[in-house]
Amino acid sequence: MRLELAHSPHFQESAVPDETRLAGWTALVKEFSIEAPVRQPSCVSEKHIKGSQREERNWQVFDKRYWPGDSFADHLTFAFRHETLDLLILKRIFDAVPDDAVEELVRAAPTGVPARRIWYFYELLTGKTLDLPDAQSVAAIDLLDPAAYFTSKPRLSKRHRVRDNLLGTVRFCPLIRRTKALEEFIGRELDQTARETVGRTGAHLVARAASFMLLADSRASFEIEGERPPRSRLERWGRAIMQAGRNKLTVEEIVRLHQILIEDTRFIQPGLRREGVFLGERDHNYDPLPEFIGARPEDLPDLVGGLIDANDRMSEAGIDPVLQSTATAFGFVYVHPLQDGNGRLHRCLIHHVLAERKFTPPGMVFPVSSVMLDRIDSYRTTLQADTGPLMPFIEWRPTPDRNVEVLNDTADLYRYFDYTSTAEFLYGCVRHTVEHDLPREIEYLRRHDEALRRVMDTVEMPDRLAENLIMFVRQNGGSLSKKRRQSEFEALTDVEVAQLEAIVREAFDGFAEAS
Repeated sequence: MRLELAHSPHFQESAVPDETRLAGWTALVKEFSIEAPVRQPSCVSEKHIKGSQREERNWQVFDKRYWPGDSFADHLTFAFRHETLDLLILKRIFDAVPDDAVEELVRAAPTGVPARRIWYFYELLTGKTLDLPDAQSVAAIDLLDPAAYFTSKPRLSKRHRVRDNLLGTVRFCPLIRRTKALEEFIGRELDQTARETVGRTGAHLVARAASFMLLADSRASFEIEGERPPRSRLERWGRAIMQAGRNKLTVEEIVRLHQILIEDTRFIQPGLRREGVFLGERDHNYDPLPEFIGARPEDLPDLVGGLIDANDRMSEAGIDPVLQSTATAFGFVYVHPLQDGNGRLHRCLIHHVLAERKFTPPGMVFPVSSVMLDRIDSYRTTLQADTGPLMPFIEWRPTPDRNVEVLNDTADLYRYFDYTSTAEFLYGCVRHTVEHDLPREIEYLRRHDEALRRVMDTVEMPDRLAENLIMFVRQNGGSLSKKRRQSEFEALTDVEVAQLEAIVREAFDGFAEAS
């Protein structure tokens, strides 16, 4: 099948570099009018390029020697050899081309690595069986290159002589590329660091640190959504977080957690939603101005079921727990299966996976939400980078009740994501909690307990009053304010006040404030 590759100055609202021709995914998307974003488009220069390729704006520009040819097979093979795999684009290309175009590609090189991978993906993603005989007795190949991607336990397809090592299934399949940053994060063995930190600490101190960190995470998770709930609601949600990982992740477990989160269901439908959902603003007439639209209600059972299957497959394969939690938790919030509470439940699923995989010490919750709140701009950028490019391919209209109704088939938009940069973001948050928040919380409690003991040795007073004194001295830069001195602590002499202030300053000398 020959492509009509007419030059175009623009591609998906991006200027095409001068003196180049579209190639690979970009050429195929252009040729077949594929409704999917190309996140890093590629082109081939008409000239030689130092180093064979370069980046120009968001484009990957290849040397003229890389020009693959003018056929469908040429450009699909180019994409498999030189570009990052994009399952959404691949699925939609397969939906657009006739079966015989893929059959011709495979027959031309039946034992070739790209051809067998393409053949397997075609039958996997479309559910069709091509008019091709089973592969000859050749060495089996990995579907994904383990040197380039994080992979699961392989499943051999004898028909294609291909080992399926995807992280998920056809219903929901995340991709995570091996990057220097992720390899370094994994190499730090943060789970072991956390266990060693806890192991050096007394059980009572660990329990108190865990309690403070849980409260901080719960409060931050609500604050990310712009809410300041009463303490009773924080504590109820905290109890749910502490149950993370105890039950297998199922639709029923998601619904149970949702019911804990949404206590009053008079205005919020529990469980999988039965209407559209969007994030964004409204115009003067209160009609929606969406920045993001979740999956169609009719697609939710299949998408959520696929997400759970992928989570199970990653767990069984022993995929790094932070990578697994990335795909499961962020995949969940992109599908947006609930009427309300998707963001908080998405962060709960991070804890669920880390606890279930025993990445976090027993009884401990890493305050990942607190770090996300501190890095809220990066968090939002991460979410928008994944979902924003999908919006031009979602057709919708406002409903009479000022919601949104999706008009086209969008299920595949939520099935196939590359979570690499998302995993780097989440791993950075986890690293901060392990290397900073956990030891800092324990160190704070040690210093606080020492100050409390010495304060009460100096002046006999109730625990609560001594706790308050320490807090007031710290809040006022190491001295008791005149207001506090004349109210709660009027009974103290000037000498005693000076002694107590010195005790608090000494106890916390060199202790860095939270950052």
